[in-house]
Amino acid sequence: MTTYTARPITPGVLKELRDVDDAGRACVPFVEGEGGSPLRCCLRRSETGERIALVSYAPLRRWAAGVGVEPGAYDEQGPVFVHAEECAGPVGGGGGRYPFARPGVLRTVRRYSAEGHILGGRLLDLPSTPDESLDAAFSEAFADSEVALVHVRAVEYGCFLYEVRRP
Repeated sequence: MTTYTARPITPGVLKELRDVDDAGRACVPFVEGEGGSPLRCCLRRSETGERIALVSYAPLRRWAAGVGVEPGAYDEQGPVFVHAEECAGPVGGGGGRYPFARPGVLRTVRRYSAEGHILGGRLLDLPSTPDESLDAAFSEAFADSEVALVHVRAVEYGCFLYEVRRP
């Protein structure tokens, strides 16, 4: 079985987003009051009292710029939580291989071509074994040779959670 890797937002991009986000807004840090916000810098949930920020992020635009393609109308930007200052990044130990996955939550696995165009997707109602379900969805996606990467998104808000690239 192929092992897939959930990719956080890279440190260089995080540095830019902590200054001005992809919507052109200045970063406005705040102290997390309740905890539980999905942090895309370290792929874990926030804890009460941490300094975090909600910024606008355009994951496909950034990926496309890095590989020299134009995603056109498929370019989207949306809200993501990040630590307000640099953090250590993913450290593991969250219970499973894939962040923000627990039984009973809905996730969308959206597929993109090497040209940055949507090739389809799959809605997942995560079972008692969420890692196995996500592995199967990634294997299914990458069985199509046209798929270059996938985005995992939260259904309830449509937010980008993380990216998985072709192994």
